[in-house]
Amino acid sequence: MSGRKRKSFTFSKTEMPKLFSWATGKDYFLYCNGNNYPSLYGSFPEKLFAGKRDFVECNENSLSDLNHLINDNRDWLFGYFSYELKNEIEALSSNNPSSVPVNHLGFYVPETIIHFELQAIIIESVFNPDEVYSEIIRCAPRQKVSGFNIEPIISNTPKWQYIDHIGKIKASIVEGEFYELNYCMEFTSRAISFDPFECYQKINAISPMPFSSLAKFKDIFLICTSPERFLKKDGSKIISQPIKGTIRRSFDRAEDELLKNRLKTSEKEQSENLMIVDLVRNDLAQSAQTGSVQVEELFGIYTFKKIHQMISTVSAQCKKTTDPTEIIKNAFPMGSMTGAPKIRVMEEIELLEQSARGLYSGSIGFFEPDGNFDLNVVIRSIVYHAGTNMISFHVGSAITCDSDPEYEYNECLLKAESLLEALG
Repeated sequence: MSGRKRKSFTFSKTEMPKLFSWATGKDYFLYCNGNNYPSLYGSFPEKLFAGKRDFVECNENSLSDLNHLINDNRDWLFGYFSYELKNEIEALSSNNPSSVPVNHLGFYVPETIIHFELQAIIIESVFNPDEVYSEIIRCAPRQKVSGFNIEPIISNTPKWQYIDHIGKIKASIVEGEFYELNYCMEFTSRAISFDPFECYQKINAISPMPFSSLAKFKDIFLICTSPERFLKKDGSKIISQPIKGTIRRSFDRAEDELLKNRLKTSEKEQSENLMIVDLVRNDLAQSAQTGSVQVEELFGIYTFKKIHQMISTVSAQCKKTTDPTEIIKNAFPMGSMTGAPKIRVMEEIELLEQSARGLYSGSIGFFEPDGNFDLNVVIRSIVYHAGTNMISFHVGSAITCDSDPEYEYNECLLKAESLLEALG
């Protein structure tokens, strides 16, 4: 057990720069921020996990080792699953180069957790909470950066190649090899001067999302503005909320409503969404009590600052004997980032894409002491390596037999828009 003590302190949001100055002094931290977004089953609670007391970082036997960490500590954990964890779950491999290599997973028992309330914070720490609060308040606020100095951002997939690959994917679909494939491309740069906290502040202002986060795992920073939940366990209930279907917003209210309705009634987007809903139902069924899997919301339209999205909600009652890591194993990686059938499309993704996905298409989140957890889908995210100064982000879209290559390419650029804006 943690042995942590808890204490509440009056706290102003103006102290956030001091708090992040304190947190970034740690080798490991995760800040979760749901931006109070109202949705079915809520968004990320606002919490900050800092430091590590115990941990696993694995590239083999990863879920087994994570299960031991959970059972040995019965405590809060924070961390990540990378997309390449798939290679342990299925007979797959990843041979493409990685701009920012990471382990298959990394999870950490925090030294300190900060729970954000309306006008206060609760500090829960193995150290004296009064001393932790004093440390935070004594920190010099992070200096606001007017801009970043980075090299030109380059796509690893030129447009002609993207169009060519979409043609090959559609031909394979027509031949019956698979039904839908999520195809992605990577953008990279190198930083001359860069501040991950300032970048997170910018991107969260541009595009506040229900599963946003800022994380540091030693030299690697993840700046995440995700709208999508991968999995949540709440008691005996497990919930997944896949996204398939995106359209831009307009400043003109009438046009914005037309765009929203276009997404809502699009047969193509509904078809893509339904394929993934069926896949998620099958994934959850492996962990579920017989007959308990249900689609609670189909083709829900959710509005964000820059885009409208089509989101469905699938839930189930999990078997009493199922470990949390078994639930994750049965559903990972998320169907919204692969396609269907999952194993076949992951083989094709490896052949077509130019780089390993790493944290992108993986998940970040936390476990609670009682075995509940909440995990997002790492999309709309920037990964930064402080040692090499490498900046990387991916964007992608689901390809079906009805996909128009030019439209899909433009949808990728739409998803990249807020990331590019935050990077300046």
